[in-house]
Amino acid sequence: MNNVSKFVLFSAIAVLVGWIVLQWAFEADKSVSLSETPQGGDFTLNAKGGPFNLKQQRGKVVLIYVGYTYCPDVCPTNLMLMAQALNAMTKDELAKVQGVFISVDPERDTLERLATYTNHFHTSITGVTGKPDQVARIAQQYGAVYRKVEGESQGGYLIDHSSNTYVIAPDGSLNTILPHAAPPEEILEVTRRLLAESELKN
Repeated sequence: MNNVSKFVLFSAIAVLVGWIVLQWAFEADKSVSLSETPQGGDFTLNAKGGPFNLKQQRGKVVLIYVGYTYCPDVCPTNLMLMAQALNAMTKDELAKVQGVFISVDPERDTLERLATYTNHFHTSITGVTGKPDQVARIAQQYGAVYRKVEGESQGGYLIDHSSNTYVIAPDGSLNTILPHAAPPEEILEVTRRLLAESELKN
């Protein structure tokens, strides 16, 4: 094969790879756009201490994360960062903030297991879940996506899921969506801003 033929071949391969990457990026961008424009909204799910109703949290900043307790790394990372932000708050601030971990794996995540799991990170984080259709509806409200996949794990299967933290303002509106592994400083900054804005309104 002469140099010209090699150049044509490599050019064709480069174009093909570029097209595949662009198609992947376009599909990924559509997913991002969907998750960037959720409506949020109230919901009621089950917790160990009884029903958890988001509407009853009015006046607080609520930090919502969607995942499952058998998650090998993504969930623990984000909950640890949330906990670090909570630990950095004053006692007065902490009284006005609620962390929520919504499990998309009600099949394995019992309320007892959820309580033990979330308390491991911080006592201000409440673990909740519900029937599969309830959880799916709430995930759709917030733009969270997930799907069960077969894989090697303690529980026998894994769940691929988005990993945003949804920040609910004291008035109950979805205010901010923080990306995966948002640092505690960013969580703290958003939380304090919303608390300050709420105080000015009152």
